[in-house]
Amino acid sequence: MSEPEYAIVGLIRKAQGIRGEVVVEPLTDKPDVIFASGSRVFAGTSSGDPAAVENARGGEEVPTLTISDSRPFKKGLIIQFEELQDRDSAELWRGRYLLARFSELPPLQQDQVYLHDLIGMKAISPGGEEIGTVATFYELPQGLMLDVQTPRGSVLIPYRPELVIRTDIEARTVVINDALGLID
Repeated sequence: MSEPEYAIVGLIRKAQGIRGEVVVEPLTDKPDVIFASGSRVFAGTSSGDPAAVENARGGEEVPTLTISDSRPFKKGLIIQFEELQDRDSAELWRGRYLLARFSELPPLQQDQVYLHDLIGMKAISPGGEEIGTVATFYELPQGLMLDVQTPRGSVLIPYRPELVIRTDIEARTVVINDALGLID
């Protein structure tokens, strides 16, 4: 499995006003850094994939959007991109994701993990017994849920400190507190 090049950092909810501004729901812990004036993000599709378009050289590239202004708005941001100058062009972006290159993101702190890194990790007990494999995750209103495939079937585990004791990127393991009976 190859590493993805882009991370999803925002979702364009709707056009705002007549000058091409959009309302963005930030999907990052650092919206003030990612969406600062002068920063760039990349166009994604409504499914979160890079929106590749053919360039003049016959190859494909992901369109870039440059942020000219960003300000807080309710639980999100109002963003003006240099490339969007009117409401009609902004309206075409409704429901599309904004991406950033992993290489351009601020480094993770010691206790942080990218969500895509969780997929495929082995879920183990504190004693080291294998419980299953993380198949996917769900971002629900209650928080992040890991879908762990076990020999008995799929189990949803809330990604919370009392249940997920440790995540080890190098070992590709997630240590699950199985004492609470979620795995049985």
